[in-house]
Amino acid sequence: MKQSKISIGSWAFSFGPFEDNPWSFEDVCQYAADNKYDGIEINGFKPHPHPDDYNTDEKCAELKKFITDLGLGISAFAADFRTVPPAKVEKSVFLNEVKNCLDFCKRMDIDTLRVDTISPPDELSQDVYNADFKRLTDNWRAAAELAQQYSVTIVWEFEPGFWLNKPSEIIHAVKTVNHDNFKVLFDTSHAYMCAVVGARQVGEKETLAGGINELCRELDGYIGHFHLIDSDGTLHDDETSTHSPFGTGNVDFKAFFEEFKSELSNSDYWCCDFCFCPTTEKDGKDAVPFLTNLVNDVNKETVQS
Repeated sequence: MKQSKISIGSWAFSFGPFEDNPWSFEDVCQYAADNKYDGIEINGFKPHPHPDDYNTDEKCAELKKFITDLGLGISAFAADFRTVPPAKVEKSVFLNEVKNCLDFCKRMDIDTLRVDTISPPDELSQDVYNADFKRLTDNWRAAAELAQQYSVTIVWEFEPGFWLNKPSEIIHAVKTVNHDNFKVLFDTSHAYMCAVVGARQVGEKETLAGGINELCRELDGYIGHFHLIDSDGTLHDDETSTHSPFGTGNVDFKAFFEEFKSELSNSDYWCCDFCFCPTTEKDGKDAVPFLTNLVNDVNKETVQS
């Protein structure tokens, strides 16, 4: 298999344990360059780059030059949509914020925009669930149509901390949107918590016997981006997946890479997602060697077989 470029999400140094004293975006980029990452995935939550702050060609050109001068690319933009939850707001309101982010992506030459449902995984009456699901998927489809004009793919990061966290819901939602510019962002830690643990699911738990590999198979053709990180099977602050350093959790990365080597090889970037991990500064240094060794092991076994 081919090793894709490897990036790190800048939110790892501004959320959770870093929230009170976040690293500057410039410092995160320098860290990425120093530790052999190929790129950075931009956290669109202030104080990291936000479209409202980088709203001119000149500002974005300066930011892009800083990143490229470090030898880094940009794997995606993880925008802040908290004020416009797509299941709750009118289409025009949601699209206005999407356009703002797409303009930033265009200026920065970014071709992948991350979204989530924003809404918590609360229990809803069937009528409210159906209405919210329709509004969500209609808004996402309209956003994908707009993104197509910018040559940007929107990727939805499902996770236990947000609405639609059962495997069947994830599959149903992306198939309902049914647009070439709308895909799933497959995060291995979130996939483990949704498909193996069934964390924060309303009502009867829904898990898959084949775990994250089965979920990935079920999403064949609908995955647009990968976030790679381990899972110890717990939640961070009882909210969303604990993102454990590689090799410290339950994800069988070798089995995952062996089965999905074609899909992984065809992905331009793999983003290492250390969100909420207190040891990111130390363990982030081991991520690139871990993945490189993993690819080498998979290729070695392929040759031997």
